[in-house]
Amino acid sequence: MSGETIILDGKKVADDIKEEIAEQVTKIVDQGGKRPHLAAILVGDDGASHTYVNNKIKSCKKVGFEYTLLNFPDSISENKLMSEIERINADDDIDGLIVQLPLPEHISSTKVTERIMPEKDVDGFTNLNYGKITSKNPGLMPATPYGIVELLKRYDIDIQGKHCVMVGNSRTVGAPMSIIMSYHENATVTVCHIHTNNLEEHTKKADILIVATGKPGLIKGDMVKEGVIVVDVGITRIASDEASKGYVLKGDVEFDEVAPKSSYITPVPGGVGPMTIASLLLNTLKASQSRAKSKVV
Repeated sequence: MSGETIILDGKKVADDIKEEIAEQVTKIVDQGGKRPHLAAILVGDDGASHTYVNNKIKSCKKVGFEYTLLNFPDSISENKLMSEIERINADDDIDGLIVQLPLPEHISSTKVTERIMPEKDVDGFTNLNYGKITSKNPGLMPATPYGIVELLKRYDIDIQGKHCVMVGNSRTVGAPMSIIMSYHENATVTVCHIHTNNLEEHTKKADILIVATGKPGLIKGDMVKEGVIVVDVGITRIASDEASKGYVLKGDVEFDEVAPKSSYITPVPGGVGPMTIASLLLNTLKASQSRAKSKVV
């Protein structure tokens, strides 16, 4: 491959987006408008979940959003959690709501997600928002796929006509990503997953390879072609006695093997993660503006 591998710096792009959002929020407030307000629900004491939510709260502060964090013990009943969601749904001051996953086993993530008002579903997880992806007038887009497309576009990567191979078929990333790349971005899409036979036969054909399986190091250097564009969504904590935190973060792609063959590649961490949070903020701003517009009408 000729040329140097370019790192798709999600952290830098996300910071740029946050600056743009902060400017818009300042204008809205200066013109007498309402400051966007995001609420987050966290259940239990999972360390990773706390980290993710704290990063979202920090981002809210940075762009000038109001925020509310509700932290419940993992013993909370499903009915009680549903009641809290209904209360936030009815709170006219709150524009967006996220419920940090995973939830305790006795609580249905599907039921909880569907209880969120679609207009406040800034993660883009409800069935209504998911279904709207297949329309030319989508609602609040799933945050991670939305962030990936935005990252590619900010690096002036032409998606149209490219062969995109999606490895992973989850409801939150793989499935909506495949629809967005095909229907909205006019890529030719192949969907694979960890059970796909002869996976490398498909990944070797990818112009754009997006991997979201949660299986560290799944994609090796001999599974991609020269010049491929790689987006690694996976991020897993691997125990390590050498790391100060006791663990290292590893993606679904063997970076050291794949990067030399790539034209563009996301790092882990610092690639898709920051873009997901940026998308969450963009969705919250959109939700706030839509709600303000509906009140005027």
